[in-house]
Amino acid sequence: MDKRKALIAMSGGVDSSVAAALMLEAGFDCIGVTMKLHGGGGTYSEKSCCTASDAEDARGVCARLGMKYYVFDFSADFEERVIRRFAEAYENGLTPNPCIDCNRFLKFDRLYRRAEELGCDFIVTGHYARIDFDEKSGRWLLKKSLNAAKDQTYVLYSLTQEQLEHTRFPLGNFTGKEEVRALAHKLDLINAAKRDSQDICFVPDGDYAEFIRRYSGKDYPRGSFVDKSGNVLGEHKGIIHYTIGQRKGLGLSFPEPMYVCEKNTADNTVILAPEMELYSRTLIANDFNWISREGAPEKPLRVWGKTRYSAREAPAYAEASAGGVKITFDEPQRAVTAGQAVVLYDGDTVVGGGTIIKTENGGKTTW
Repeated sequence: MDKRKALIAMSGGVDSSVAAALMLEAGFDCIGVTMKLHGGGGTYSEKSCCTASDAEDARGVCARLGMKYYVFDFSADFEERVIRRFAEAYENGLTPNPCIDCNRFLKFDRLYRRAEELGCDFIVTGHYARIDFDEKSGRWLLKKSLNAAKDQTYVLYSLTQEQLEHTRFPLGNFTGKEEVRALAHKLDLINAAKRDSQDICFVPDGDYAEFIRRYSGKDYPRGSFVDKSGNVLGEHKGIIHYTIGQRKGLGLSFPEPMYVCEKNTADNTVILAPEMELYSRTLIANDFNWISREGAPEKPLRVWGKTRYSAREAPAYAEASAGGVKITFDEPQRAVTAGQAVVLYDGDTVVGGGTIIKTENGGKTTW
């Protein structure tokens, strides 16, 4: 009987390398693949992912494990589906999450389809998450990692039932990163002590505005900082320089701290307000992907919602609404931002997720 075949998405980091080793140990016929996402230009720091040195590390791990290794050039797809969407989102007053787009459009679309072409039964990544099948509902479930500190389900909410059925996350049952590194050392992998990537790979210095200016070739005009009543407070240096909740770098002084609470692209203004104005109880999300259930509930559904990767989950109700899904939190949430994702949970199970387009106190936009 032929072995089941798995395509391992190899980033060059320790997580995907250990994931590959675990799949081999489980008896799979594995091939390692690195996605080439960048063109010849650009400067990337050691904290970024997807660099040329990362590809060499992945190649070395595959050689150590006796796996075939390939590099697939997806740079055109990455530019169109991730970088361009990132720049256009900022231009439209949104604050995007490019890691979600990379998972959605590159790893679990472009690479997933390549895996099918190669006759692979599964695509495997080093994400910290778990997949389970619920016999009662007949649905595949996305569940939190046992390592709560590393859980990555927030950036995986777009996975479909088909993708979940043919995806494996071997690290989901690990309770600590030290276990993963210990196994990498035991296997004598060259990247066992390699640091985790932290930055957005195409903006390693964190200067989003300068990257967007270079990428688009546009100059973004200065405009006015205004308060909630429309009173001019000062001049901003271009709307792409600001995100909801920002306090530092405004270049203004006030008797009390003032924060960016809204961006109005129509008149090129940035609205500032005291921190209490940053809180919202209600949001609308669209492009919603339901995982644990078939479609939006007819009646309000009790969930726990998370509006940023680093945010804590908070109790809420979710229900169908004109234009998307309405999420109402028990308590107001800070700096809920259009363009970010809201992900819903029931215990350790992901109910679904979508893109925030509107909050009760502003942030309205159209994608």
